[in-house]
Amino acid sequence: MFVATLAGVFKFAELPEKYGPFVQYKASIENKTIESTDNIAILDISGTESVHVLFLDSYKSLKEIDEELKAADAQLNHSSKNVLEGYL
Repeated sequence: MFVATLAGVFKFAELPEKYGPFVQYKASIENKTIESTDNIAILDISGTESVHVLFLDSYKSLKEIDEELKAADAQLNHSSKNVLEGYL
């Protein structure tokens, strides 16, 4: 199982350019319209070049995030969980 580490939480308007394609792809999969004020968490997946995008307004609990990551064979590290709890 891969470890997912929080790279940052950004408003869409402040998102670093390198994450833009990942966010746009996830939005297209979820059929989501992104607002400039949406909080978006970017997770780096250890041992890969991949990132995982979380639109934080789509989740009610860390359990939902854990389930999504489990399907991708990943799990959040402890410090990332602590930070994300503050946004949910």
